[in-house]
Amino acid sequence: MLPPDSSIEQTSTWTKYNRRLCDQCQGTCCSLAVEVKASDLLRMEVTDQFELEENPKKIAKRLKKEGLIEHFRQKDGIFTLARMANGDCIYLHPKTRRCTIYPQRPDTCRNHPQVGPRPGYCAFKAKSTP
Repeated sequence: MLPPDSSIEQTSTWTKYNRRLCDQCQGTCCSLAVEVKASDLLRMEVTDQFELEENPKKIAKRLKKEGLIEHFRQKDGIFTLARMANGDCIYLHPKTRRCTIYPQRPDTCRNHPQVGPRPGYCAFKAKSTP
């Protein structure tokens, strides 16, 4: 039996994580803000090693202009990936609800749900059936 759907805003409604949930989920976690570091941007191939030697503000300005990030926190060098109008990550495929850069995905995504708003739990929402 599948757990009930949860609200992404109310972590108390989240479901205890189980690896099998991912196959039946609509990628709800991909609506959370995704914070990335420069090393993630390199893995995602949106920057290169040479550019990383530049001022991070300059990189952030370019990535913002290209619509790849929506925010840069200079204090700790954290970039926040851009999202689509519906709140989904720009790298989430709208039909399959799967990550389009899965092998290059950021550490935030690789480590979810072990880290995040409620470690060990996820905002599971079952895929709708046609």
